[in-house]
Amino acid sequence: MEDSTRESYVDIHCHCLPAVDDGPASLQESLTLCRALREDGITDVIATPHQLGRYNDSNEAAPIREHVAILNTELERNGVSLKIVPGGDVRVDERICQLIEEDKILTLADQRKIILLELPHEIYIDIEPLLIDLSAMGIQAIISHPERHPVLARHPERLLKWLDCSAYLQVTCASLLGDFGPGPQTAAWHFLSMGWTSFVATDAHNLSGRRPRMNAAFEQISKRLGRALARLVCIENPLRVLQGKDVFFACDVNTGKYPEIG
Repeated sequence: MEDSTRESYVDIHCHCLPAVDDGPASLQESLTLCRALREDGITDVIATPHQLGRYNDSNEAAPIREHVAILNTELERNGVSLKIVPGGDVRVDERICQLIEEDKILTLADQRKIILLELPHEIYIDIEPLLIDLSAMGIQAIISHPERHPVLARHPERLLKWLDCSAYLQVTCASLLGDFGPGPQTAAWHFLSMGWTSFVATDAHNLSGRRPRMNAAFEQISKRLGRALARLVCIENPLRVLQGKDVFFACDVNTGKYPEIG
């Protein structure tokens, strides 16, 4: 029986589609992960398989939409009350704007408003020119798990000009809970406490090492930084992405004030 007092969440970053990337290898594994997502209080998931990078020759937009439709059918058939919508975890690439125009890569919830960008792990790249080009197309960017990038964890000030370009940050539940070690955990809490983080997401891949931990992260944020911020980054802003609405910065970097959420 579900706990009626538990919050409901939208997960904007999740690798739940079967046999497309490093997430579930089969439909059965995908259904198992989706059940765990639902048990964690998540009602809606933006499926974000890797695009570009080492998946450059696969995972284009049209097949991902088909995979999402198939998974939704299987979820309904198996009695899992979880809704999946298309998106992508897009590796930074100079062709991104062109590939959006060609409908090769996906924005979050297929809304053509926000794109989830994954930085290369091995090197630091200044993505300010890309953010400016995306903004000219009316598209904003969310930077996925910057706390796990070694350069940004050591030099968080480099994020500020990206925030000034209207980029958002998304930290991972498991980072906040220490699953990736002390470095990413410290950086994740720092980004949250500074008001730089607008989203928390699971980045779930499986149940062995990358399981969904949204509710635990929500409770820890509520305890350490207040329930208003926890609701903003775990509930309000993710729901706005799903609905194609404008989202809020957790804190204006100039005034240090949190927005009033109605």
